Amino acid sequence: MSLRTEQWTCQGLAGTIACTVDYPEGDPLGWALVLHPHPLYGGTRDNKVVTTVSRTCVQAGLLCVRPNFRGVGASQGSFDRAVGETADMVRCVEQIRQTWPQAVAGPWVLAGFSFGTAVAAQLYAELADRNVPLPARLMLIGCAVERFRYRALTLPLETVMVHGEIDEVVPLAESMEFARAHQLPMTVIPDASHFFHGKLLMLRQVVHNSLAGL
Repeated sequence: MSLRTEQWTCQGLAGTIACTVDYPEGDPLGWALVLHPHPLYGGTRDNKVVTTVSRTCVQAGLLCVRPNFRGVGASQGSFDRAVGETADMVRCVEQIRQTWPQAVAGPWVLAGFSFGTAVAAQLYAELADRNVPLPARLMLIGCAVERFRYRALTLPLETVMVHGEIDEVVPLAESMEFARAHQLPMTVIPDASHFFHGKLLMLRQVVHNSLAGL
């Protein structure tokens, strides 16, 4: 997946958050944080959509961090419907900035898949409230933000939304309503299910295209 992958831990509000860090070849040009689907339904940092996004970011020269949310694997705590998970990721971003100063000197990407989109969108809003450097790209894949939203959102026009045409978990109409409410464009992958079975190459190309110009 990358020339080097290692395990790293940061401290969330409920304890340790276990992460996998994927390194690019050469010095990183920036970094990415990629967030996984629903923890209570088998979602982990090793989900194939998450690893596809991470691999694409690494190939673009970004250092990529893939955390396990609280209660998943070695991460401590229990599921908190995106509230605690978002608070944990605020802490995680702070600690990433301290650990990899060279990477964070460049642009960064925040991506989420399914449940991870709820954390990603609300993390963006939390970081904006703190007046800290915001991601150059926010990616919402299989958008389920409204199912776990606890706060108001203001999302950038550069937000990248990707959805499967025949998503059986989050219907396309639900994601389209979110896109309409926030006036965001959305890429629909024909015949793709929620987990993009058989369509990961197409998803990878959409992510690759979205990274151009960082």
